[in-house]
Amino acid sequence: MSQSIIFDMDGTLFQTDKILELSLEDTFNHLRSLNKWDTVTPIDKYRQIMGVPLPKVWEALLPNHSNEVREQTDAYFLERLIENIRNGKGELYPNVKEVFSYLKENNCSIYIASNGLSEYLKAIVNYYNLDNWVTETFSIQQIESLNKSDLVRTILVKYNITYGAVVGDRLSDINAAKDNGLVSIGCNFDFAQEDELSQAEVIIDDLIELKTILPKLANTNFINE
Repeated sequence: MSQSIIFDMDGTLFQTDKILELSLEDTFNHLRSLNKWDTVTPIDKYRQIMGVPLPKVWEALLPNHSNEVREQTDAYFLERLIENIRNGKGELYPNVKEVFSYLKENNCSIYIASNGLSEYLKAIVNYYNLDNWVTETFSIQQIESLNKSDLVRTILVKYNITYGAVVGDRLSDINAAKDNGLVSIGCNFDFAQEDELSQAEVIIDDLIELKTILPKLANTNFINE
């Protein structure tokens, strides 16, 4: 089994909801202290759009605020996320390390392609020692288009990858696979939406399923050399 597997981070490898509400509450408390917010924290709205690049998040959550306030809020939110990760308040999804070990043992190259910011991703990778298995982690910050398909294409070009799979929970991950001729594996996890998942070629409820799915894919027409 010689394949390359590209994983999304939030809602796929990392249980973002463990620190999401906490960090968002911290952030909107900060806005309240500055008299720039006076209602409840829009956690439900954030959950609906989870997975999009952060600049688009703040456009949605702070539609009536200036770009300057959005940028300041973005920076503060990032600080809180990273602090909560370093304090051990986050958590990987079950079986991440077991699946990563299995993939490496079976000659699979592992990459991460995320809409998260570089500093945030680095905090997760470092805290959980994911570099033991992951070849490289790519952030949406690295490309101008903020498009997940373009980010995955960057990985394919850099590492001369011609076949493999993208594992993720949102439509951007599924489209990134399809746009680049890779297998789309949808994760039916916390932030997944049924109408989006239905477009994936394979759907899993637990990462451990990759141990049985990937060998089968390697022997079918899903993956073409």
